[in-house]
Amino acid sequence: MIKKFEEIVKTAQAKGPRTIAVAVAHDLEVLLAVNSAKELGIANAILVGNEAEIRRIAQENHIDIDKFEIIEQKDNTEACRTAVQLVAKGEAQVVMKGMVDTAIILKAVLDKEFGLRTENVLSHVAVADVDGYDRLFYITDAAMHIEPDLQTKKQIIENAVQVANALGNENPKVACICAVEKVNLKMKATLDAEELVKMSETGELTGCIVAGPLALDNAVAIEAAKHKGITNPVAGNAEILLMPFIETGNVLYKSIVFFAKGRIAGIIVGAKAPIILTSRADSDISKLNSIAIGVLMASKYEEKKL
Repeated sequence: MIKKFEEIVKTAQAKGPRTIAVAVAHDLEVLLAVNSAKELGIANAILVGNEAEIRRIAQENHIDIDKFEIIEQKDNTEACRTAVQLVAKGEAQVVMKGMVDTAIILKAVLDKEFGLRTENVLSHVAVADVDGYDRLFYITDAAMHIEPDLQTKKQIIENAVQVANALGNENPKVACICAVEKVNLKMKATLDAEELVKMSETGELTGCIVAGPLALDNAVAIEAAKHKGITNPVAGNAEILLMPFIETGNVLYKSIVFFAKGRIAGIIVGAKAPIILTSRADSDISKLNSIAIGVLMASKYEEKKL
């Protein structure tokens, strides 16, 4: 089971390279990330966007851009459509968001014309490597679903399990994060947590162990769980953190980056191909880590097709 980003990168080197279609690629951090991925043998890239801007950024930052294919497309919407189409045609295996709004690239991914859409919901999984912990955390959903209902949360968990599986975790522990550890009729998140646990126990939700409601402290820290007398196997050992709504997920994601100085990556799951999606403010290292995860996800998708 992979526990650190360094291991993710090494594993991606062994599985790669795959080809990434980058939508609206005229962004320094994106170009630095795809350049590093190319040098490490993780991934090749097709850059879709404003060619003059791509070349200007590359020249100013000493990136050899001629080793990448560039497709000129100045319109952001059309750049996203082109990148998605490359994956749909099999010319690339992963879509990556560049300097463009999330909604624009997701609209292209969901367009029935390209065939990347599935019956599942799309959801975002942030993978975090935090000092002091012996495991990766999978935070979901921090970017897409504003206030998911019960069935959507079930699919969000299933998507996160796919990411954990791609990183070697075959039976991840899922904590349904709430403000309290007991079911409260006035708190919808606790009611959903109770139902998700039942789904796990009856086999409706498989491939993971689900517990909840759990507060963040007793989900990730064994000492906190013991202090409150919580003894289930997930308490203190959680890996997938199912957030009740987008604000909690987004704040946790950014707290890890800016307060804890943790390392993070982001990917969208639920389509027929992985979609690398990070904040435009994320560093090139975060984007490189996301590329590595995208490559491992693409490899996993290919195995399922065989």
